[in-house]
Amino acid sequence: MAVDKDVVNWKNTYSVGIKLIDDQHKQLISMTNDLFLSCLKGDDVARAFFKKVIHGAVDYIKVHFDTEEKLMRKIAYPDFAAHKREHEEFIGEVLLRVKDFEEGRKFVPNAFARFLKEWVLTHIAMSDKKYANFIWAMRQKEST
Repeated sequence: MAVDKDVVNWKNTYSVGIKLIDDQHKQLISMTNDLFLSCLKGDDVARAFFKKVIHGAVDYIKVHFDTEEKLMRKIAYPDFAAHKREHEEFIGEVLLRVKDFEEGRKFVPNAFARFLKEWVLTHIAMSDKKYANFIWAMRQKEST
């Protein structure tokens, strides 16, 4: 597995322009990278790492989603319901995979890390950028 294509380095293009949200996104990317790096050490190491960190990671994801959702409610973001549904579906998928892991069903840490990476980056680039653009447009209206 080539590390350089799997590990994500934060780029300013990922920024939504809100420091707290950007910092949380950086942490989510860091967690995903840590899982990828554990995969390089073999399946047993990756599984042990996953078992050790997954519940804390899920809790952190929930805190992050709660932060975003409070912000969206505060600004009366028109696509709030759809965005919240994306969050709920993601948490549901993660919890399903955690349950599979804990019950001894098929679980591939590398595939899970790829799933996390793709979801997080796609969600930031598309859904989170939409509410960031909405905020930017609101600020533009206020300044005119």
